[in-house]
Amino acid sequence: MTPAPHPWRDALVAVVALFLPVACLGCGAPDRALCRSCRAALAERPHRVRLVGGVRLDAAFEYEGLVRTLLLELKLRGRVDVAGPLGRRTAALVRRALAEAPPGTVVLRVPPSPRGRRRRGFDTVVLLLARGGVRGTGRLRRARVPRRVLLGGGAGGGLRAGAGQKERTALERVAATVDTLRAVRVEGRSVVLVDDVVTTGVTMAEAVRAVRAAGGRVVRCVATASVES
Repeated sequence: MTPAPHPWRDALVAVVALFLPVACLGCGAPDRALCRSCRAALAERPHRVRLVGGVRLDAAFEYEGLVRTLLLELKLRGRVDVAGPLGRRTAALVRRALAEAPPGTVVLRVPPSPRGRRRRGFDTVVLLLARGGVRGTGRLRRARVPRRVLLGGGAGGGLRAGAGQKERTALERVAATVDTLRAVRVEGRSVVLVDDVVTTGVTMAEAVRAVRAAGGRVVRCVATASVES
């Protein structure tokens, strides 16, 4: 379905494009970060459902193609102009999860890494949800964990806990993630967890563990995108 026209918004975009020229990240058409046709194609992409830590995860998109490009542009280059189409569907899934959950259910977001937060200057999940009209969410806390060397890489080898996830094996990712998150004020409460991208599911599973350890119950997980498992 083609989005309805917005004359005033289109005129504003045209004026801005005179000073800050951009091209569609989907097809290269000028003047928009995401043209109308690519927005329509994005809206037609199916949701994804999987289990993480024994809990249903609803993902707004599969993490591939245009969706992957948009999220990388947002997270690595600070392209907040692409947050709208991603955030609206993410927020819709959060609202649906709340509608199906018991009264008093709270929304907690998985915190970004401190390094990523400093580099970007914003919390990706907060921005995505705000663009979708969801505000006032809580946040899991990052626990203070001692720096340690992870096993792997052969005799005498190892990988620092601070190394990137892409450089770690699956076992090293688990070892580096367990007991890194804490939940507070969730005892006896139902919780919806939100993250931007779920790949292996290790971080979201740690978030589920943290809520359970604090006496809460995770009724749904939501992500903007998920790698198909």
